[in-house]
Amino acid sequence: MKRVLDILVSAAALIALSPLLLPVLYLIYRQDRHSPFYVAPRVGKDGRPFRMVKLRSMVAMADKTGVDSTSACDPRITPIGHFVRRYKLDEIPQLFNVIRGEMSLVGPRPNVERETRLYTELETKLLSVKPGVTDLSSIVFSDENEILKESADPDIDYNQRIRPWKSRLGLLYVDYGNVWLDLQILGLTALALVSRERALAGVERVLHGLNAEEKLSRVARRQEPLLAFPPPGSDRIVTSRA
Repeated sequence: MKRVLDILVSAAALIALSPLLLPVLYLIYRQDRHSPFYVAPRVGKDGRPFRMVKLRSMVAMADKTGVDSTSACDPRITPIGHFVRRYKLDEIPQLFNVIRGEMSLVGPRPNVERETRLYTELETKLLSVKPGVTDLSSIVFSDENEILKESADPDIDYNQRIRPWKSRLGLLYVDYGNVWLDLQILGLTALALVSRERALAGVERVLHGLNAEEKLSRVARRQEPLLAFPPPGSDRIVTSRA
């Protein structure tokens, strides 16, 4: 049932969004005459690598800098890229990955191989399911660029303040994921585009229904500062990427 939902919704969304997608593709190409697509190596189910397709929001060859996390003031982001990121348009081409069976509409967000090498033993469970275009963490941390805006080291800051909770939300999906939960997350993802506050309230209700730990629910409300915390399966805060 999940696979049928993935194919039907992805195909319908690509058709419906094509009038918006085509002009954006042209504007991205026009700014520097490079491909409007960014093909990003990611780690998929069971640790298998795949090539995730996104709309390019940065200057060409931006990935060669070796920085994986991005802040809102990252100079690599192009003018049209800020617009593309603001409305999550860069994620639309991932629907092709869904149709090809490399991703699902809902699942833990795929990561680069450098980051998966940092996973604790518990976090490796995130690789037991197909990665998704969206998940609970996509809603909770939709402002990831802003969180890292003033960071001197976005990658370390990501691993200390975002990854611990992003992984916990992903693990919750691995344990309790089903089609009904997928539909709820898809609905909240759409809602977040018009009202992040209502979407976060919806995430809180979902977490309550899944009997999530109170600390995770408090973080998901995003009403408190994000402090450094150990990733799941560890009692130590990440201090380096080695």
